[in-house]
Amino acid sequence: MATMKDVAKKAGVGMGTVSRALNNSGSVKAETRARILKVIEELDYTPNEIARSFKKQKNKLVGLMVPMINHPFFAELTYFIEDELFKNGYKLMICSSSTDREKEIEYLQMLKKNQVDGIITISYHDIYQNELIELPLVTIDRYISDEIPLISSDNYLGGSMAVEHLINAGCQKLAYVGGEPRYKSTVSDRKRAFIELANQSNIPYTIFEVEEPTIAIMSSEMAYAEHVAEEFVKTHPEVDGIITSADVFAYAVINELIKVGKRVPEDVKVIGYDGVPSLIKMDRQLSTIKQPVEALARQSANVLISLIDGEEVPMQSIFPVEYIDGDTC
Repeated sequence: MATMKDVAKKAGVGMGTVSRALNNSGSVKAETRARILKVIEELDYTPNEIARSFKKQKNKLVGLMVPMINHPFFAELTYFIEDELFKNGYKLMICSSSTDREKEIEYLQMLKKNQVDGIITISYHDIYQNELIELPLVTIDRYISDEIPLISSDNYLGGSMAVEHLINAGCQKLAYVGGEPRYKSTVSDRKRAFIELANQSNIPYTIFEVEEPTIAIMSSEMAYAEHVAEEFVKTHPEVDGIITSADVFAYAVINELIKVGKRVPEDVKVIGYDGVPSLIKMDRQLSTIKQPVEALARQSANVLISLIDGEEVPMQSIFPVEYIDGDTC
């Protein structure tokens, strides 16, 4: 007797995709669903209707996977996701993975056992292609596949805005500083915009990225950012305009520049990215690219609810960003 695993293998998709196709979820492309149904007919596969009807019962519970709950951006995002879900009758189960792959896998297994209706994830790992999720899934800032809805801000626009402001401010040597993503993420569009606009303007630049470690290895993300900032300032004293991949790196770079006697923004101009309230105290307002955190959060919650209800949803939701004119550029 054929199994769902047999269907998935022959159709060239994951078991989660087969499950969504059987449940008429809008998260599967029409041609993919047609291919799956054809394979089902060829293999004479019969779904377990009792199990399917049981799984369709809603527990009104959603899982959220974040890299670190104490990060200002993820904390604010979580707040608005919970608020939107609660308004729609759902409760939220929060999992903070510390960017640890094995910990994230354990949390996913826990979410399945607790029979959540769906998952929202901000992940740095490839497990969502390898693990059998078999649940409605929405991702923020991370492309996984054409069949999984992506919610993101316009990272290319943000990178472009930052470069334009640095050039207009008279900067002659630019740098992009931050963590190096290990998997495909829309966040990389910030760097892509930086490179393309710097080249178009014939402005020399450097890319300074250090591979993102497991946060558990270091005491905090700030410790990681301070390590990156120290190495960058030591090796690139000629730079006079800096864009960072996140505000936390901007704060660390500014502190390191001050340590070596550089003035911000007189000697070096710095622009961060995220624009959320920070626990880090500075004697100046950070110039940054602000993401629409509330819009991202509420859209991710509403798209997931629509998926759970079997409705058609947009595969990409991209929101505009804005430049915040602070005291560091």
